[in-house]
Amino acid sequence: MIRIASYNVENLFARPKTFNNADWSIGEPILDAYREVNTLFQNVNYSAADRTRMRDLLVTLDIYSINNHGAIRRKRSSNPRWAWLRKNRGSFDREPRERTQNVEIIATSRADWIGWVELAKEPMNELSTRVTARVIDNVNADIIGVVEAEDRPSLVRFNQEMLNDQYDQIMLIDGNDKRGIDVGVMTRAGFSIETIRSNVYLEDSVGQVFSRDCPQYEIHTPNGTIIHLLVNHFKSQSGGGGEKRLRQAKAVRGIVDDLVSQGEHVVVLGDLNEGPVNESTTVENFSPFYENNSPLIDCYSLPGFDQGARPGTYDSCGIRNRLDYIFISQSLQSSFSVGGIFRMGLWGTRQTRPTAWDTYPLMTRSEEQASDHALVFVDLNI
Repeated sequence: MIRIASYNVENLFARPKTFNNADWSIGEPILDAYREVNTLFQNVNYSAADRTRMRDLLVTLDIYSINNHGAIRRKRSSNPRWAWLRKNRGSFDREPRERTQNVEIIATSRADWIGWVELAKEPMNELSTRVTARVIDNVNADIIGVVEAEDRPSLVRFNQEMLNDQYDQIMLIDGNDKRGIDVGVMTRAGFSIETIRSNVYLEDSVGQVFSRDCPQYEIHTPNGTIIHLLVNHFKSQSGGGGEKRLRQAKAVRGIVDDLVSQGEHVVVLGDLNEGPVNESTTVENFSPFYENNSPLIDCYSLPGFDQGARPGTYDSCGIRNRLDYIFISQSLQSSFSVGGIFRMGLWGTRQTRPTAWDTYPLMTRSEEQASDHALVFVDLNI
């Protein structure tokens, strides 16, 4: 019997400050400004309109601020509210000595300077990190797909300091997201990662497909069975994103079809960032996982999978908040034993302790939860 789990851990030690707002109406404009200004920085030439827009976006990011004279000036801080402006070489801006005058962006092209905006991070609540470890320890998975981890060193450190080196092999490949929220895998002794394939460069007719990556891990189990694990974190719902999630689902299906045609066992898991409208339907944007003779089976449809009192995995755990999934290939269906959703480390955004599921007594408020996602697992007799 082996246990495979999927868990969005919401970073382990440090997290962009903008992610830590309970009110997403505060964080979303910051992320939008971050994306837009870094895109503008990549322009070959900067028009006057580009430079004006850059300056306005840097005000939104609190890198520039408006002083009591009404002038836009650099904001000097060793602990910025939202972001840093990293300037490695060349000249980007000039600030007049006269405080009544605006800072001026003097770079007229990408060739004039090297730099970018980087989101500022803050340490995670220490108890939250310990609760995350308790969730993983209690579930005791042999293979766990990890979503929203900072980097591989953070995963290794977490395993050493919080999990007593329970996991033997740990891998994370930097993906396309510049904010430090990547996907990885941890496996116990005997479950060896034999090959790794990244899909960060995969493109379709529209362009780059994966917001992070869809890494493929070929994992050999102790009895010699080979499982191909595909770990995913689909496009967030910020700004909609449904069209991109559909493109990502199509790309994953293509990868799965290739593997299945070679007779391989496949598990697709991760935070797919969308839930169905009700329990009798599936997500339309995930239709490639369900239609056209799909070789994949949704864990929620498997007899013996216990979703508990609520159908979702995120925050309040309503059906629309069913964001985390595990799909197994049909070749593994007969091996499925049980599965479920583990919510002990989930508090959500509510002020009082959840009543629809049990939680760890040591958690007393939302900031101390392991993650705003629950962990999903399946057990396979292989």
